[in-house]
Amino acid sequence: MYITTPRLNIRELSIADAAFVLALTNEPSTIENIGDKGLRSVADAQRFISKGPWTRQQKPGYGQFGIELKQNGQLIGVCGILYRIKLDLTDIGFALMPQYWRQGFAFEAASAVMDYGHRDLGIGNLTGLTSATNVASIKLLKKLGMRFETMVSMSDDGVEDVRVYSEASLASATGQESPAS
Repeated sequence: MYITTPRLNIRELSIADAAFVLALTNEPSTIENIGDKGLRSVADAQRFISKGPWTRQQKPGYGQFGIELKQNGQLIGVCGILYRIKLDLTDIGFALMPQYWRQGFAFEAASAVMDYGHRDLGIGNLTGLTSATNVASIKLLKKLGMRFETMVSMSDDGVEDVRVYSEASLASATGQESPAS
């Protein structure tokens, strides 16, 4: 899988990207919004890339992909399509290093990956998952054309802690949206 946009190349992650994956997954904003992946060394990151959920999805063409700047090949984040077995839904996920926020890179990458999912993988409806406190991701999901659908639990305690946004949302089907969305 290889996608190009005006400013970005989006490609599969490789073992050579381990130092970047380690840095990204240990970035405080990534831990706060996505969770601690438990990577503490380059060797951990190499294992995560070779065997982890970001790159080894059960469905071909799914996974997190590296986002790199066309101008210099610098990795700046990840964006991809993940199948959430527990929720039985397909999620667009993204994370960028903070120095690349608010420059349109996440929207550019996510738009291209969504197009890839629809066109090449035949996905009819993509969703976006985010915490209620992740205002930047909520804004991005809305900009991508998604609407709030429901709250779900991603934890074993059953607490509904994640907001689900969807292209084909129940909110648009009923004409209603949660006041907090």
